[in-house]
Amino acid sequence: MKLSPRLAALTGAAAAGVIAAGTAAAVQAAPPGPAAPNPAQARAAAADSTRALVANRPAYLQAGADDAFVQKPVISSEGTQYVPYERTYKGLPVVGGDFVLATDSAGNLKYASVAQQRPIGALATTPALTPAAAATTARAQFKTVSAVEGTTLVVYTLGAAPALAWETTVRGTSADGPSRLTVDVDARTGAVLRKQEHVVRGTGTGAWNGPSPLTLNTTQSGSTYTMKDPTVTNLSCQDSANNTTFSGSDDVWGNGTATNKETGCVDALFSAQTEHKMLAQWLGRNGANGNGGYWPIRVGLNDQNAYYDGSQVQIGKNTAGQWIGSLDVVAHEIGHGIDDNTPGGISGGGTQEFVADTFGAATEWFANEPSSYDAPDFLVGEKINLVGSGPIRNMYNPSALGDPNCYSSSIPSTEVHAAAGPGNHWFYLLANGSSPTNGQPSSSTCNSSSVTGLGIQKAIKIMYNAMLLKTSSSSYLKYRVWTLQAAKNLYPSSCAEFNAVKAAWAAVSVPAQSGEPTCAGGTPTPTPTATTTPPSGGCSGNKLANPGFESGNVSWTASSGVITTDSGQAAHGGSYKAWLNGYGSSHTDTLSQSVTIPAGCRATLSFWLHIDSAETTTSTAYDKLTVKAGSTTLATYSNLNKATGYVQRSFDVSSLAGTTATISFSGVEDSSLQTSFVVDDTAVTLS
Repeated sequence: MKLSPRLAALTGAAAAGVIAAGTAAAVQAAPPGPAAPNPAQARAAAADSTRALVANRPAYLQAGADDAFVQKPVISSEGTQYVPYERTYKGLPVVGGDFVLATDSAGNLKYASVAQQRPIGALATTPALTPAAAATTARAQFKTVSAVEGTTLVVYTLGAAPALAWETTVRGTSADGPSRLTVDVDARTGAVLRKQEHVVRGTGTGAWNGPSPLTLNTTQSGSTYTMKDPTVTNLSCQDSANNTTFSGSDDVWGNGTATNKETGCVDALFSAQTEHKMLAQWLGRNGANGNGGYWPIRVGLNDQNAYYDGSQVQIGKNTAGQWIGSLDVVAHEIGHGIDDNTPGGISGGGTQEFVADTFGAATEWFANEPSSYDAPDFLVGEKINLVGSGPIRNMYNPSALGDPNCYSSSIPSTEVHAAAGPGNHWFYLLANGSSPTNGQPSSSTCNSSSVTGLGIQKAIKIMYNAMLLKTSSSSYLKYRVWTLQAAKNLYPSSCAEFNAVKAAWAAVSVPAQSGEPTCAGGTPTPTPTATTTPPSGGCSGNKLANPGFESGNVSWTASSGVITTDSGQAAHGGSYKAWLNGYGSSHTDTLSQSVTIPAGCRATLSFWLHIDSAETTTSTAYDKLTVKAGSTTLATYSNLNKATGYVQRSFDVSSLAGTTATISFSGVEDSSLQTSFVVDDTAVTLS
């Protein structure tokens, strides 16, 4: 019988010490130190070590005597700690002074991403222009103005030379519709230095998503139900006419008619909640804003459009009057929010729309809806038919819809949606390659090369980790550098992923950059997505043997006592399940099975997981379950994920097509207070 009581009160980990600072001579990985015992300690080590490093003012920070630095919260991803910093000059905020320092879990510096390319030097901080005059210039950018949020004196370093500026944020209507614009105006001459746009475009029956009924997380208060997620901050769906959350006397929503607002909210809320799962399971991110939160989704915008503006997501309609809350549209808009809430803010240089498109595509593939709904593909808005002419953008062949396939020096000044073409093309090649045979279309390259893809899950993981290196100087050229470094951070023992990122950028004509990362050694070629003809027997069925453990301890390799009928934890189905840990003492349990996935097939790993824990902390992961497919970590769960009942988890493992790999579960429990990880009804399903 498991569930031993805790015998002594112990902390989950010792306090982190200060790590020696890096040097000013070079930004290189230090020799690997001991792994931090838990994420909280890794973040503390990163915060301490970078604080000491910044205090030494290494040359690559371009710091002057009047510069000061503000450390922001550390972001953890796949063992790398990303520490963002903001800069001030004589107490004034510096626009373009931000940087990110990436460390390992012990606090050793791996990479520095710095926006500012020259010291500010001696800059006078007394403006010649009044703040009212600067606000007038900002207001002049709009047809109509609804609000001026405020004007702040800043130092602007994104231009040819540092300048004193007034920064004003204005809400109103531009020629393109609703707008929230930050305008930097030179405080001496009155010239506009930069304009930053912030508007980037229960059960229920939806119009676009399915199969019905869709499961929604809603809130009950007495006899009233609302379309508000009970566990995710600010995630709700509202009528944009009055910003009121949809409510009712039962927990059944929508009628399947796309012109019905409540149905529009079924689609939109389901899409957002699906993206929330993708962010957690594929990327380890805690909500769209990184702190477990979102923004209200409002259905009813009277426009053929959808947008995010920093405080909300507005969902409009197509030319047929149907609300457009499909997976890729909603996930794209929330993707803008993720971009806005990672270091450096909303991406620039023509990259912001392709960045958001990658989250739309990843959410579609995570959901894996049937073909009659918003099925996974690399088209944007193909289901909602916004203006009656099919998809909005094509990621495998942007030129099919009039957008450029290849990068050129004109891209940064191109209209932002068209400028997404090269980035979308790059992402498709990284995920699928140039000649996939897994049902996805071929994609021609700009240099006539052949590119082998890594699969959608690795592609979005590399993209997201590049965003954690992002600064306010973002551009296509910087994203090439950041994604190469992200591949190195994520896959330190392999060059396969790095080489795939590099080949995909070359294939869309984004040139090599001076000082960009290099990779030597490791695996010489990328793992293919699926590069041969599907097997003659087709792609169907469950490839795992004894998937529900009902034959007992056969087909699986497991620690003693893991596959059991012990009544202390219920099975999801039948009598047997796999029960890892639950002893309340230092203990490791493992469960694994080797599986062969035929070339040319898509494959999805799924299992039902129940986590029961006596731990009471809401912040520290003392006990962990790691799920892997081959050498790739798919997810890590802990006592922080404890919940009543089972939850189904699923992962795209199509990157393993044509190989034999091991599906493994490893549970590690600390010295006190039990956590049980109970797995049942597993599957590796081919399609």
